[in-house]
Amino acid sequence: MPSSLIQWFPGHMAKTRRLIKENLKYIDIVIEVRDARIPQSSANPELPSLIGSKPLLTVFSKSSLADPAVSKLWKDAYTAAGLDCLFIDSLSGEGISKIKPSVDKILCQKLARYAEKGMHGRTLKAMIVGIPNVGKSCLINKISASKKAKVENRPGVTLTKQWVTTTIGLDLMDMPGVLWPKFEDQSIGEKLAICGSIKDEILDSERLAVALCALLRKEYPDALCKRYRLSEETLAELDDHALFLAIGKRRGMMLRGGEIDTERCSKMLLDEFRSATIGRLTLERPQEKCFNTTKTTNIDTEANHETPADSVSTDA
Repeated sequence: MPSSLIQWFPGHMAKTRRLIKENLKYIDIVIEVRDARIPQSSANPELPSLIGSKPLLTVFSKSSLADPAVSKLWKDAYTAAGLDCLFIDSLSGEGISKIKPSVDKILCQKLARYAEKGMHGRTLKAMIVGIPNVGKSCLINKISASKKAKVENRPGVTLTKQWVTTTIGLDLMDMPGVLWPKFEDQSIGEKLAICGSIKDEILDSERLAVALCALLRKEYPDALCKRYRLSEETLAELDDHALFLAIGKRRGMMLRGGEIDTERCSKMLLDEFRSATIGRLTLERPQEKCFNTTKTTNIDTEANHETPADSVSTDA
């Protein structure tokens, strides 16, 4: 029976936290992959303490599913805060070519030290981290032009680390998706679940569908009305659950006795959001508090000393 409290932290995630810390010595930079539809909720609040002073590049995946106007707001907010980020889409390849130049920019001081020693063209090493089902393995496969990382459209597929070599001078360590033990704000858990980063089997799908209706009513009322042939009056008069039921009725999802097939309606709503059938939608806007605990990343903070990554092979 699905729990009313959204939380998912299986044993392999605790192991992943240890793996991240233990393998920092083998890499030059951490690339955090977030979901462009939920730029803040897909940020692991434990990451700064896990990676310490390692340089960080934030990459927002699935940008083809997100609202481009809101993505620009996030990009502008990051730039204003002096932070590095990219918006990419691993299926189309959009933004992928910018990853290596961005890594070189962040690690410019380390690369300069390599050049002084005559070590031109040295392969850099990056750790890919992020929440489950955010597109880490798909990104790695796109960069490496191979299918070395296992990819499925469900969370919890990658369960151990693996090295993947590329031809662009950047070797990649793929880490399993990891969440954090407790969501202080259940709305974060709802957004993660709506976007598919928590296993559907452990969730109350009707609760998620109603939460999605509430979010779309607030952020994208026109798209909601257009897709499900609702009037502005209906949107204004009904509460969130009644709106959900109205959508089911509009779609003819009825059971015997005239009741709405809520399970079928829930699946339809979540599927149509996740596939951008409703439209390219982003559920969060940038706010100042989003950057209060974000690590500044456009400076190589390890500039004054060599790290073990300078001499460790990716065969480790």
